[in-house]
Amino acid sequence: MWEPPFSGILFDRVARFSRVTQIDKRGVGLSDRISEPATLEQRMDDLRAVMDAEGIERAALIGISEGSSLSALFAATYPDRVSSLVLWAGGAGPPATDELRSWMLPGVEDAWGSGQIMSLLVRLEDPTDIERLAKLERYSMSPKMARALLSMNLDNDLRDILPAISAPTLVIHRTGDLVTQRDRAITLAELIPGALRVELPGDWHLSLVPGAEAEALDIIEEFVTGTPPAPDVDVDRVLTTVLFTDIVGSTRQLSELGDHGWRAQLDRHDAMVRVQLERFRGREIDTAGDGFFARFDGPARAVHCAHAIIEGARTLGIDVRAGVHVGECEIRGDGLAGIAVHVGARVSALAGAGEVLTTTTVRDLVAGSGIEFVDRGQHSLKGVPGEWAILSAKP
Repeated sequence: MWEPPFSGILFDRVARFSRVTQIDKRGVGLSDRISEPATLEQRMDDLRAVMDAEGIERAALIGISEGSSLSALFAATYPDRVSSLVLWAGGAGPPATDELRSWMLPGVEDAWGSGQIMSLLVRLEDPTDIERLAKLERYSMSPKMARALLSMNLDNDLRDILPAISAPTLVIHRTGDLVTQRDRAITLAELIPGALRVELPGDWHLSLVPGAEAEALDIIEEFVTGTPPAPDVDVDRVLTTVLFTDIVGSTRQLSELGDHGWRAQLDRHDAMVRVQLERFRGREIDTAGDGFFARFDGPARAVHCAHAIIEGARTLGIDVRAGVHVGECEIRGDGLAGIAVHVGARVSALAGAGEVLTTTTVRDLVAGSGIEFVDRGQHSLKGVPGEWAILSAKP
């Protein structure tokens, strides 16, 4: 887990705001090998033993994937030892059918050690990392143990114990996760009293692409600590989503309404845009004339916000167009600068009334979000090198 492609990425990030204790299951990783996988009850005892040995009275538990079952059971059984609970890419529901088990289990045992199984669970930046995943599989457990562990996980049904959890709980998952289906994540959150569920765009279970889990980890940090992550003082560039909107036909409306009437109309428009920016967690960067420039930490929210602004403007008798792009921006005080800003502005200028245009970068980052894209062809963007593929986005 500390070698590429994992490189301890998740552990290092969590260690920025906490003391991290990572626990291997019995028979897995650095633990001694055993003939059968440990039950959830045994693993719960192991977790308690580790906490006792380390002098940890109470801890925030972060259970990832099948580790969420152990974490949930521990939180329900030992509420006084859990300060908060994060269930990441986990779910709840009935045990797997015999048909699903007969299809999955032989395949896992046959392929374990090749890297193919882990490649279904994690999103990689470099396809050649499949060889390193194969190494991870071989080092972690035998093919028979992998099959036995999966079989046990397919049998788990913790729905009856979830209502007993009293710790503040965060359930975080991806919309298009093929390993833990969306409905199981929803069920998990609904059965835990007061649980907060955060659904992020994406079609992966867990990503090892640098920065891909940044939003999830920021959310986890704020949930566990109660404080938003502090920006790194030495960072002056950031990957961000930019949104540009402007009113179509503003000159015509100005001539029809007159200065006073247009000013009142513009005030109503601006108030509506700011409501939608707050709703979708966008941050206003600038406004000039009849246009807005805002930033988001997720492209899907920017696209949804753009359409909400367009619909809100229509109720005011105004036509709005929008452009969305994701790229690296330079932070200048409260503002942003860089080529990504210019691209976003140029993309917006290509849009027609009621249209949201994006670059292919946006499409690639919101896979599984349900947003549909229509090709609008290749375009030259004024002042920006090269040809750009432009897409129309609809939620």
